Amino acid sequence: PDPGKQAYNIAWCGWGYEQDFTRAQMLGTIPKLKEFGIKWATLDYRWFNDFGDWDPRQDTFPGDTIKQLAEAGFQSIELCSPVGYADSGFAGVGKYTGTELRRILGDHGLTCVSSHFGIEELRKDQEGRIAWAKDVGLTQMIVPSLDGPLHPTMDDVKRAAEEYNRIGERAARAGIQQGLHNERFELTMVDGQRTYDLLFKFLDARYVKFQFQVSTISQGYHAARYFTKYPGRFISMHVQGWSAKTRKIVPVGQGTLDWKEIFAAAKIGGIKNYFVEMDLPMMRASVPYLRKLRV
Repeated sequence: PDPGKQAYNIAWCGWGYEQDFTRAQMLGTIPKLKEFGIKWATLDYRWFNDFGDWDPRQDTFPGDTIKQLAEAGFQSIELCSPVGYADSGFAGVGKYTGTELRRILGDHGLTCVSSHFGIEELRKDQEGRIAWAKDVGLTQMIVPSLDGPLHPTMDDVKRAAEEYNRIGERAARAGIQQGLHNERFELTMVDGQRTYDLLFKFLDARYVKFQFQVSTISQGYHAARYFTKYPGRFISMHVQGWSAKTRKIVPVGQGTLDWKEIFAAAKIGGIKNYFVEMDLPMMRASVPYLRKLRV
């Protein structure tokens, strides 16, 4: 089915790993994003104690952060489960019930339909986590990895897939789409075969969708090839340009990736959401190309 024009919106993920950003600098990007026509953004200012995504400040979430995002004109955010990500700094989010979080977000004109969950918390209490997800208003529950061994056997892969099929089936009965990103375990090899490919064979297409990380081209995973090889099995992709010559991420439209091929294949793959993951300068350099791209 045609996902519609909204599925092709560009999203800017703005956080700094190598430099400090002031509040004024972060919020100062909003007018430029609007000028570019970007409607979705993830801003990481004063939510986290340090660079990256893994140590959120409990004194600024959800209050300051949500207020700033809402005032900037954004409408939706993505959460990390306070159970599965408790050791990563999200435990404090658990002081709110799912219903309370939904109300807090709603009071600021924000919604949340997606959250990351650790596979272990779904193993222990999927029913409870689904209940929390429904209270928040989620429709998607994503795990970054099945967390299998880094040197798996075929039986390891089969067991992981069988388990996630059961998780996906239970989620589907509750009206939730279960999703799987490709990290760590998914990028391993088994008997000369890619674990990722084996998972397409062993995971049930009725219950599990895939999210593709375009930058895994650095490890030989070609987006267009996977989209055409496994039609209808994907739900979203993370977009980065890539230069095979320098082996570095570059703005979309530069480098060596054939984006017309990738976006044409994405339709076959079933992609409904495209998220551009880059810093602002690379985003600025990418947007003109993406806006002109016709597939």
